[in-house]
Amino acid sequence: MKNIGILVVEVDSVTRRYKDRIDHQVVGGFDTYKIELGDYKLIFAHTDYGLIRAAACSQMLIDKFDIDLLINYGVVGSLRANLNVEDICFVDRVVHYGMDTSPVDKVEVGRYMSYPDVYLRTSEDILNKVKNIYSHIPLLTDGCADKFLDKKEDKEAIARTYDADICDMESAAVVIVSDLNRIPNLIIKIVSDSLSGGADEYSKSFQAASDKCLEIVEEIIKEQII
Repeated sequence: MKNIGILVVEVDSVTRRYKDRIDHQVVGGFDTYKIELGDYKLIFAHTDYGLIRAAACSQMLIDKFDIDLLINYGVVGSLRANLNVEDICFVDRVVHYGMDTSPVDKVEVGRYMSYPDVYLRTSEDILNKVKNIYSHIPLLTDGCADKFLDKKEDKEAIARTYDADICDMESAAVVIVSDLNRIPNLIIKIVSDSLSGGADEYSKSFQAASDKCLEIVEEIIKEQII
């Protein structure tokens, strides 16, 4: 049986969907929820918001549960006019636009020196497998930082600077930690607030979008991508 670690902010969707067969434990300070799905053991971990918690939660899943794949799913903001609420996407690269050591080392804003450019790429083999199954779901670039982008002009600036399509607060940590541990990753996101939307739209669509994204995650796992 393979172990899949699933990092999630929207944990209420998990507890409602699997309430009759879930095993809840607090591990390393994080709420975890274990279920079996076919040939897989799924370990959901409630990371909450932000890159620091996402990094700590990712490492906890790797250390404590011997996972074979790290998945992050959840809601994102749209940076493009053609991406609407409840649109699903796969992330093929992430830019941590809050990372800036340029005054010291003169590299681009967003660049980690151990990577060849500003983009942190998700696991190509896993992504190719899911794209063969879900060819209609687009591959997008995710702009990541510890900031909720509420204003259209701020979203447009990130899109313009980094050629990013969506934004969130977890994905960069997931990619870096999985790379360090040589664990494959998959990032699946769903839009909760459009380019012109913000916190109000997010609050209204958050739960329905989260539920829909979890359904897609379950479908993908059943396709036995690992």
